[in-house]
Parts: sequence; structure tokens; C-alpha cells
Amino acid sequence: MYDISLSLLLGYLIGCINPAWIISKYKKIELRREGTKNLGATNAFLTIGKVVGVLVLFLDISKAYIAVILAKAFFPQIAFAGVLAGGAVMLGHMFPFTLGFKGGKGSACLAGVVIALDYQLFLALLLIGIVIAFVVNYHWALPVSAASMFPFAFGMATQSLLNFAILLVPCGCLILKHSENYRRVRAGTEPTIRRYQKKSHL
Repeated sequence: MYDISLSLLLGYLIGCINPAWIISKYKKIELRREGTKNLGATNAFLTIGKVVGVLVLFLDISKAYIAVILAKAFFPQIAFAGVLAGGAVMLGHMFPFTLGFKGGKGSACLAGVVIALDYQLFLALLLIGIVIAFVVNYHWALPVSAASMFPFAFGMATQSLLNFAILLVPCGCLILKHSENYRRVRAGTEPTIRRYQKKSHL
């Protein structure tokens, strides 16, 4: 029980480190009041610039990957330590105590967790997610579809109901975190992929 608690704490604390917030403070920009008002790679990309957005994306993926790898290394006696830390790092990113429990949406962290746990599954979910995103014409469909499938796919791949149950919580939170996107879709104000493509060619 002690090691399980440490795995969770390790992942959560790493997740609470928010590169978008750190960089935005350095740039003197309050991301929670600008753009999508979200502390993640997409808002950093749109509000601060492409280079910063890509950097935040890389750092968010990396911190999730590192959390899983460290948990596996520190607690090899717990078969699901990496899964626990992976779920916790996503929750830490989405609900950091350091930022009043208002963080990012967890998309990049999900990518890092999947890569660390099963890189082949990551490639499959990425390909499926890209297809879905272009079909529905919304970029958020990629992480949402991946979050919808990952707990089931990884649970089946590892033949573990526990892995499925653990991952269901952070992935469910990620899906709910995109509720504002769903509302904008219904209102007809959500930017589409093709609109972004047209702007980039102007």
C-alpha cells in the first residue's frame, strides 16, 4: 500500500509541473485569460507562438513518459505501478494543486503515458485519431478518441481489468475537460481543422 501511494504521488507531483504556465509567466502572458484560456500546448501555440507551442507539447509528453518510467523503475514489485503513475500524472496536469486545480486538458500527457506503456498501441491510436479528427473536422477529436479507446485497448492487451479501471478515471476526466469544445461545436463557433489550414496558407 505504501508503494502504491508513492507511485500515485510521484505521478501527480510530476503532472503538477506545468511548462505552459512557467513559460507564459516568463513571457508575461496569462494563458488562463487568453486564447482558449487553457494551460496546455494548443493555447501556448495559438497565444504565444508555434515554437513555444511545440516546446510545451514536447515537455508535457516527456513529463508523462518520465513519470511512468520512473514508477516502473522505483516500484518493480508492483506490476501496475507505471499505469498508476501514468493516470496520476494526467490528473496532476489537469488538476494541479499548485494552480488551484485548474490545469490543462491532458492530451499531450495522455500521449506520453501511452508511449511509455505501449508505443505500438500509441501508433495505432494516433493513426485512428488522425482519421477521426479529419472526418469530423475538429482537432480535439484526436485526443478524445484516444482517451475513449485507450483504457479498453490497454486493458485487453494486458488482460487486466485493474489496468482498465485505473486508466478509466484520467481518460474520463480528459474527455470531460473538452466539454467547452463540445459546447462551441453546438454553437457553431468551434474552429475546424480546415479553417486552420486555410489560415496557414494565407
